[in-house]
Amino acid sequence: MSTQTVEQEALVVRGRDRALLRPRGRERWVETSVAAAFLAVAIAMPLLLPSERSMDPTTLALLIGIYVFASRAQFEIADGYTVPTELVLVPMLFLLPTPAVPLIVSLSWGIGKLFDQASGEASVHRAVHVFGDCWHAVGPALVIVLAGAQVFAWDHWPVYVAALLAQFAFDFAATEIRSRLLDGTPIRAQLRMQVSVYALDGALAPIGMLTAYAAILLDPAICLLTLPLATVLAQLSQERRARIDQALELSSAYQGTAMLLGDVVEADDAYTGSHSRGVVELSLAVAEELGLDSRQKRNVEFAALLHDVGKIAVPKEIINKPGPLDDEEWKIMKQHTIEGERMLQQVGGVLAEVGRIVRASHEDYDGSGYPDGLVGEEIPIEARIVTCCDAYSAMTTTRSYRKAMPIEKAIAELESCAGRQFDPEVTQVLISLV
Repeated sequence: MSTQTVEQEALVVRGRDRALLRPRGRERWVETSVAAAFLAVAIAMPLLLPSERSMDPTTLALLIGIYVFASRAQFEIADGYTVPTELVLVPMLFLLPTPAVPLIVSLSWGIGKLFDQASGEASVHRAVHVFGDCWHAVGPALVIVLAGAQVFAWDHWPVYVAALLAQFAFDFAATEIRSRLLDGTPIRAQLRMQVSVYALDGALAPIGMLTAYAAILLDPAICLLTLPLATVLAQLSQERRARIDQALELSSAYQGTAMLLGDVVEADDAYTGSHSRGVVELSLAVAEELGLDSRQKRNVEFAALLHDVGKIAVPKEIINKPGPLDDEEWKIMKQHTIEGERMLQQVGGVLAEVGRIVRASHEDYDGSGYPDGLVGEEIPIEARIVTCCDAYSAMTTTRSYRKAMPIEKAIAELESCAGRQFDPEVTQVLISLV
């Protein structure tokens, strides 16, 4: 599973959860502000800007109907989704009064969202948010009006290209403002997530242009020919959603398996289980400070939870021996990382990858660890984090053969072993946290 897949799954879950919740506090303020700003602009445009086409009620109803239909083909992207409404947005710009298009789009979008609210996929308390989703319509309408290109002509193609770019710019600006204020999403990450949205709009824009041209020459009803394509895209969006649902279920199954194995470890040996959960907290904090990506943080969490899972196969008299182990007992004990990897490989999938980290969780930075004698960067960063946090947790908790070490002494021990047993950078981050 790639890093991007892990991030996308997390964002999809966040987006679905957020759609069902009533907005409160900062989110309500941000979304209401973005929506109010859009409404102010959308209402002002037809009042202040010139229009070269009158409003035909039949054409208006036709295009709104097509827009609502196209809006049902929802492709989930990150914590939102994109829809193939570009097919009808472009004809709207030339068949309806151009300055009024943003307002008409918001009306169409609002009607479409009623289906989500009726099916329970969105909260009715988020009705005002539909206006904040319509900033993309402002950009092209402004460019076309200001460039004097409201009457369709192929000679105006540079204006139309500029209008498409303005659509992307206005949409990205509104999305970035909301994401930055609500989630702190960096602009580069936001741009990466929006690329697929703009790729779909860019691919559908020429079809929308040809539809608009044919509708102007013949009849606005020509726009109905976009419905078969919208139907195909709606089917594809449903299949995509089904695949995402399956991926989320599989990811949840892996997490459930990891938690179950963690419970088995805890039931088998209370100290080992509680120790592992303590290592999870420390390891995730260090991973966050080091800037690991979503996939690596997931691996850290599972590896920290399961790094001792192989001890299930170690005899209890060795695990609970109230004193140092002899050479033969140590030989048996050192097999627990290999046994842990074997167990997780049997589960497969994500946990098979975690098994590789579990195997390396007792490797030392200078190569003196076990079972493979890996050195420095050869040891997965996730394993280096777990190794350091595991040692600190072991030193600061009471064992069967000794009492817990004072925190100050444990920190001194970490510092003295940095570069030998532990990764120096990981050690410094852990010390700064504890």
